[in-house]
Amino acid sequence: MHEAEGRAQGLSCVYTLLDTETMGETAPPLADLITFAEHFGFTGFNVTFPYKQEIIPLLDELSEAAEMLGSVNTVVFRGGRRIGHNTDKWGFKESFRHGLAGQEHREVLLLGAGGAGAAVAQALLESGVETLLVTDVQTDRAEALASRLRSVGGTQKVEVVTDLAAASGRADGIVNATPVGMAKLPGMPIAADLLRAECWVADIVYLPLETELLRTARQRGCRTLSGEGMAVFQAVRAFELFTGLAPDVERMKAAFAAFGRGRGPDATDLDNSQ
Repeated sequence: MHEAEGRAQGLSCVYTLLDTETMGETAPPLADLITFAEHFGFTGFNVTFPYKQEIIPLLDELSEAAEMLGSVNTVVFRGGRRIGHNTDKWGFKESFRHGLAGQEHREVLLLGAGGAGAAVAQALLESGVETLLVTDVQTDRAEALASRLRSVGGTQKVEVVTDLAAASGRADGIVNATPVGMAKLPGMPIAADLLRAECWVADIVYLPLETELLRTARQRGCRTLSGEGMAVFQAVRAFELFTGLAPDVERMKAAFAAFGRGRGPDATDLDNSQ
């Protein structure tokens, strides 16, 4: 998406993957990867699972959104400083607005309270969710996210839940913000028999787009939302941060669609833009 949009705007852009799983038996420290990107003249980079929170102490400055969420997915190098941003929140909010318009969303169950989960949680609250039910395999992480969201204020309720059967039974929608469903982590983050036909299901995983969760949800009659929209919209905002130019959303959507047709589902770790 970044390279195609750069070409369309007359820029010579390179966006390349730094996959820590291909860097030997022991991946280099995250700090070393950031230094590498600086030394080789990158404008910045995107950060994905599992580094969105780990990277924060290595940065000089955070945007308001990144600081509020405690999660960074975009870093820009400016004037010798490392500035962390979060474009995930806006990306999911736009995807939700376009893809699930008109769907009831008074109560939503959020699976996953990590870096992506924090962004999705805030996006859901800003989209009108009245009660957000948060669950995570690490209950303390869910509690920390709930506490952070409550401190921001607002009239919405944020509850930490451990009983998925009870929570899914009351939810209007379910969002998977865990890495479960990626090619490297196949499976489902919730049991199939907890997916009710009247409940919509969204997944932020985009490699592959057709996750087991979404496939099963559709089979059970649920309306679904794939990770494509979030992937595109977070990239739209990141491109603007990297280049200072306003991208064409439809062009970036087309580039993503072409990518989906031409490449298999794997790369996940640290992406860079030069």
